[in-house]
Amino acid sequence: MRSRSSHRRTPHTPRRRAAAVALAGVAALVATAVQSGSATAAPDQAPSAASAAKPGSESVRLTPAQRAELIREADATKADTAKDLGLGAKEKLVVRDVLKDRDGTVHVRYERTYDGLPVLGGDLVVQGDRAGETDKVVRATKAKVTPATTAAKVPAATAERQALSAAKADDAESPDIDRAPRKVVWAADGKPVVAYETVVGGLQHDGTPQELHVVTDATTGEKLHEWQAVHNGTGHTVYSGTVELTTTQSGSTYNLTDGARGNHKTYNLNRGTSGTGTLFSGPDDVWGDGSPSNLESAAADAHYGAALTWDYYKNVHGRSGIRGDGVGAYSRVHYGNNYVNAFWSDSCFCMTYGDGSGNANPLTSIDVAAHEMTHGLTSNTAGLIYSGESGGLNEATSDIFGSTVEFYANNSSDVGDYLIGEEIDINGDGTPLRYMDKPSKDGASKDAWYSGIGNIDVHYSSGPANHFFYLLSEGSGTKTINGVTYDSPTSDGLPVTGIGRAKAEKIWFRALTTKFTSTTNYAGARTGTLAAAGELYGTDSAEYKAVQDAWAGVNVGSRSGGGGGGGTSFENTADVAIPDRGAAVTSSVTVSGRTGNAPSDLQVAVDIVHTYIGDLRVQLVAPDGTAYTLKNYGTGGSADNLNTTYTVNASSEAANGVWQLRVQDNAARDTGYINSWKLTFP
Repeated sequence: MRSRSSHRRTPHTPRRRAAAVALAGVAALVATAVQSGSATAAPDQAPSAASAAKPGSESVRLTPAQRAELIREADATKADTAKDLGLGAKEKLVVRDVLKDRDGTVHVRYERTYDGLPVLGGDLVVQGDRAGETDKVVRATKAKVTPATTAAKVPAATAERQALSAAKADDAESPDIDRAPRKVVWAADGKPVVAYETVVGGLQHDGTPQELHVVTDATTGEKLHEWQAVHNGTGHTVYSGTVELTTTQSGSTYNLTDGARGNHKTYNLNRGTSGTGTLFSGPDDVWGDGSPSNLESAAADAHYGAALTWDYYKNVHGRSGIRGDGVGAYSRVHYGNNYVNAFWSDSCFCMTYGDGSGNANPLTSIDVAAHEMTHGLTSNTAGLIYSGESGGLNEATSDIFGSTVEFYANNSSDVGDYLIGEEIDINGDGTPLRYMDKPSKDGASKDAWYSGIGNIDVHYSSGPANHFFYLLSEGSGTKTINGVTYDSPTSDGLPVTGIGRAKAEKIWFRALTTKFTSTTNYAGARTGTLAAAGELYGTDSAEYKAVQDAWAGVNVGSRSGGGGGGGTSFENTADVAIPDRGAAVTSSVTVSGRTGNAPSDLQVAVDIVHTYIGDLRVQLVAPDGTAYTLKNYGTGGSADNLNTTYTVNASSEAANGVWQLRVQDNAARDTGYINSWKLTFP
């Protein structure tokens, strides 16, 4: 057998209208694919800020074997890592993912168990010089995982009944319990408690397969949380032009197996709703004729969409496949009858496509395909819970990379833009599903963060993050890109200068894969993207300040204050673990662009997470090594966490240079970490 790149030609066909609802996806994802035309010149992009990425700061492309070796190293040292992190004797780590930077820094993502039970919301990311080292850590929960008991007082049958009732309330068809409820520790919000996780199967109201997860408190019977692991989407596509497909020849027969991309395969369900289907094969290497009536046409779309998204993540971000292990997912087309939907599912590690209303409109378009497949990436990295603010960030991540993949495709039939679902025309009037420059233009999405945003549908709470990404990429105000005119406002009325899409997508990807956790909210997303920008470009860079300003433009956090003038802030948001009764640790910020000495009222904002702040001594260290004590050991008593701003007379110190926050734990038993700190020059 051999893999080969071939051409198949499909006639130009007119645009068709969409039939129903919306894109969606998560945890078990939703997908659609693409078929498109010839390449054009590279699209315009916002001018990039002057700084280049710091040497060694970007992630390297790992082969599956290299990734497996790093996972093996992290797994071999996970007990020591747990000890370094101050985890209890009943807590164990499970290695989930790993990335490596060019300078050798390794980022290991862990799940956690407690007394043998999975801890939902207990995930964390550890950064070190090699797998197993713990220089910095980002945690999904800051609470100690010490449930009062692991014994269940409520029978599992109660959890089953509750889960079935939840499914019926959502109008599920023939809901049933896939497997017995499993006992877990729920730590995603509030105090960790023992709970049941129940998965309900069957079909959702529109015929989409259902994997409804319901979490029930095992001591009180209270429902704690629920989410769908398969989410539905809807659309309609344009078939036009000629694209290359990588296929496999076996003897005199060809089939849709992409040997260059993890052996991704495309199958025909032939209107069925279960099983894998039949692998597309034929006597020639020409697939479809561009018409929906030819079953190969939709197969060509799906095969091409999977290849395009694979190439983007590999060539732009160095990730080989959704899981990073070089293994391709597979696609199933012609699902159901008149099924106006498409979805990704973790349980089969596959994309599935319906044929739309009248089986005449297979669901495809570049941004929709990438949107849904990106839910798979999110599921295998940050694992953002699909509800509340984390759910909005999950949706926004898929919109963001749906847009960047469309730009990457550089396709004349579907040019890159900051519109989501503009080709599928689900509104029937040619308008897109979502707008990234001003999300509220769709009538439901929000332009900026507010305190209740976690209570609305995740497709609409995604708005501020979509808006942030547009502002970071292109800036505020009016701009025309690839023939589309945008006019992006800011919540504070101040302008934002973009740094270019190429840098913005690197920052978001790094934050997603090394900073975000299952419970990340909008404040956490700001912290994570600032940390990513700082690692890539430096905390004194134009890119770092642009991230601050773009978030401020959607009402998340404050502005950078501008370089060299009054009110300038310099911040480090990277977590630094504080060893229990150990050596002092430091976190640094580099101040630049100032003239003369620091002021007599230098503001030092400190955010330290710790279970007994009386143990801590906290100092500000000036560039010349002079230490200013902010808090002495023994003060603060047994209170948790230190979140305050100190005023320091630093007028004898040169303003520019490396300043440090130095923290030492002087007593045993309690642990914590530096969450962030900031210097502000009034």
